[in-house]
Amino acid sequence: MPTCLPLVLRRCHTCASQRFRANGKFRVNANHKLLDVWLLVLCTACGATTKLTVLERMNVRSVRPELLDRLHDNDPGLAAELLQDPVVQRRNRIALDWDNAWRLDTGGSDHLDREVIDVSVRFTARIPVRPVRLIAEGCGLSRAEAGRLIAEGKLVSAVRLNSKLSDDFTFTLKR
Repeated sequence: MPTCLPLVLRRCHTCASQRFRANGKFRVNANHKLLDVWLLVLCTACGATTKLTVLERMNVRSVRPELLDRLHDNDPGLAAELLQDPVVQRRNRIALDWDNAWRLDTGGSDHLDREVIDVSVRFTARIPVRPVRLIAEGCGLSRAEAGRLIAEGKLVSAVRLNSKLSDDFTFTLKR
């Protein structure tokens, strides 16, 4: 599950840094009946503000009132949704860095001493992460040890465990 908004990867025009932090603030500008909306992000190195385009030249009547209210209220949940939207990412030529922006909730460690463990992993948000990293962290293993278990066939899943994934999956660990 996410713990904070991810870093936005984009080049800063002021200092050439590559990382911006979204603080969940929006700028809404109305020009007669047309509406522009931007998500404001701050450079982590110099603090310069950059605008990520969310809506551009939209008729005010075509924007849902509840969305407009969330924009005016600077809803951080809406900022998280919009950052993960592929259309917004493509329009603004950005990528997201999820390092240190998520946590794993294992529900306790009483299951780790069993011979065979069947686990179902559910994502509360679409966070791209390598399943082998989640498994290593959740089961108290090193990544090398998890890789060894995959090679020995003691850690199996229907999905590739070494590539990034953001969908739910299951795996079986045999000790």
